[in-house]
Amino acid sequence: MGAWLILAIVAVVVVWTMRCYNRLVDLRNRIANAFAQIDVQLKRRHDLIPNLVETARRYLQHEQSTLQAVTEARGKALQAAADARSQPANAATIATLAGAEQTLMGHVGRLLAIAESYPELKADQTLRNLSEQLTTTENQIGFARQAYNDAVLDLNNEVQAFPQLLVARLTGFALAAPLKSTTADDERTTPKVVL
Repeated sequence: MGAWLILAIVAVVVVWTMRCYNRLVDLRNRIANAFAQIDVQLKRRHDLIPNLVETARRYLQHEQSTLQAVTEARGKALQAAADARSQPANAATIATLAGAEQTLMGHVGRLLAIAESYPELKADQTLRNLSEQLTTTENQIGFARQAYNDAVLDLNNEVQAFPQLLVARLTGFALAAPLKSTTADDERTTPKVVL
């Protein structure tokens, strides 16, 4: 009788461990899927930026440093996105991606601000279309980032909860990193209205 009880307890522990592990795998896969949605929008943004630079280049002969800064920041953002694609829950790669994207969008914001002071460029339909597409893409990135961060929260809750944390530690699951806003800090500040 005692052997059957021990065997039953071991069986319950094994089944519970398998269920915990499978739940952690499911949550990790949800993070990967949510990041894939962000990645699609980042690729779209990265594809729009060269068109924006080329459109602006025709009018901004004296702003080559700004155009070069956008191009270089895009290259760094592309590399950071590639690194994050291979490790979507890794804190270091996600932080690098967020930083690279913030830098990129800061330079794009400056380029668009400069474009405002050039009437011919400001009136260019291609530039306006690209600017609208970038805005739409930013909104899509925001929605995808929220879904990613929700998936990260679910995994982190599971990894930190007892007794699941025992299975998480034994099987190598760690906390995942949320993705901070990819919009430049200066673009997120609320404008002051003076009456």
